[in-house]
Amino acid sequence: MAELIKMPRLSDTMEEGTVASWFKKVGDTVKEGEILAEIETDKATMEFESFYEGTLLYIGINENETAKVDAPLAIIGNPGDDIDSILANKDNSSNDKKVENVEPAIEKVIETEKKEISQPPSENTHVITMPRLSDTMEEGTVASWFKKVGDSVDEGEILAEIETDKATMEFESFYSGTLLHIGLNEGDSAKVDSLLAVIGPSGTDISSILENPVTPKIDNSKEVSIDQEDSLEPVSEPKKVIEKVGVSNNKRIFISPLARKLANDKNIDISKILGTGENGRIVKSDVENFQEPIAKTPVSSVEESSELHDFTDVNHSQMRKVIAKRLAESKFSAPHYYLNIKLDMSETIAFRKQCNSIPNTKISFNDIIIKACAVALKNNPSVNSQWFDDKIRYNNFVNIGVAVGVEDGLIVPVLKNADKMTVADISKSVKEMASLARDKKITPEMIQGSTFTISNLGMFGIESFTSIINPPNSVILSVGAIIQEPVVKDDEIVVGNTMKLTLACDHRVVDGLTGAKFLQALKPLIENPLSMLI
Repeated sequence: MAELIKMPRLSDTMEEGTVASWFKKVGDTVKEGEILAEIETDKATMEFESFYEGTLLYIGINENETAKVDAPLAIIGNPGDDIDSILANKDNSSNDKKVENVEPAIEKVIETEKKEISQPPSENTHVITMPRLSDTMEEGTVASWFKKVGDSVDEGEILAEIETDKATMEFESFYSGTLLHIGLNEGDSAKVDSLLAVIGPSGTDISSILENPVTPKIDNSKEVSIDQEDSLEPVSEPKKVIEKVGVSNNKRIFISPLARKLANDKNIDISKILGTGENGRIVKSDVENFQEPIAKTPVSSVEESSELHDFTDVNHSQMRKVIAKRLAESKFSAPHYYLNIKLDMSETIAFRKQCNSIPNTKISFNDIIIKACAVALKNNPSVNSQWFDDKIRYNNFVNIGVAVGVEDGLIVPVLKNADKMTVADISKSVKEMASLARDKKITPEMIQGSTFTISNLGMFGIESFTSIINPPNSVILSVGAIIQEPVVKDDEIVVGNTMKLTLACDHRVVDGLTGAKFLQALKPLIENPLSMLI
């Protein structure tokens, strides 16, 4: 069934939003939790995740266009779904809703104004309420606080992590000051617009605010500029609040809070950035794409010239950001331990040579290892498992991810039901998906759903190494090079061909004995590949 996505209210003062960029186009497949678009509010630029899975059937607001909260943003569903009726129903329901809610809205405004007159908040004290982070959100849960009472908070800093009915999202502060009060502890839930926190000058008495927690009313029909800080003149049509953060050569610089934070983090002079947003406003993408000319230190002698350092800064690609985030989360949350084993590859070398003598057949050692892992996993479901916050999942199918290095980082195509494939089938599939990955033509479906991962650096001469587990999987296998070295056979020292494997395990799921038994089952399968054909 097709789902209508509306312009979300990403802050308690947001009345309208601008689509800074779309990460998907009509016809693309969308997964739950994928970034759908980047939305500019009156305070910041935020990534907006999809809460549904399906195909993007409709885009209602193009890039750089602005629309009111709850305006049709997109429709996600199945190809062929009727979107005209959905848009028609949205228009009708919106009109009905406006008529029904006129009196309650007026009463709420009157009551709010009364409270504000009797309990006016300090000019620099701000009440933060539970934000509505999705169009279906009724209440939220504080997953974690990144600040504690008494901490200094800068505009654009992450204040807390909020769990909605669909996802967990980071919530930025739209104000600067001291965190004076926390209204909800970690794990607590509350309705949208409930008191979340209070930010203001240190030492402020907020007792009156806590007795009547009313968010200071902000008039978005006024535009703030550097010349009008103390006298705001209303304009005829509502406009976004534009933030002025500095002056360079008597020229105003308009920049979003998120862009300013990124510029500060990168030590970039904002006067050198060309803004592409409304009225020349600097937005997040302007900072990310900014490249300052390389400066070279002047030298006064030939000796000093040898000390010059030249460098090039390259902005993080989206792939590199995802890799960094996922692997950091895995390394610092999953307790890794490592098991090592050495294999005798003599019979494996002979088996591969025999297979490749067959016309139109070309298999690699990696193909044999993949097949052996698939067979061993089928017989050891305790390793073919995944960790989730509330459960451990033991999979009855075997999907093996194969790490492939590409220009921007690492992609892990997934062989679905690898235990049911022949070595030749595995070889063909790996080659096809590796080629698609390097050409940037691989689809999301091809890199999702792994239950086990293999990383092979043997072809680069790496004898042994350790890998970081690909969550939510519980293990990853690192494969080293086949090397010739002296070995003992029948009480004699002979030249042998050996290979080292390292199994990284998540101790929350796979105990040492479980991991050892898996390697014990895997060893004879690789050393004698013919056993897999019997």
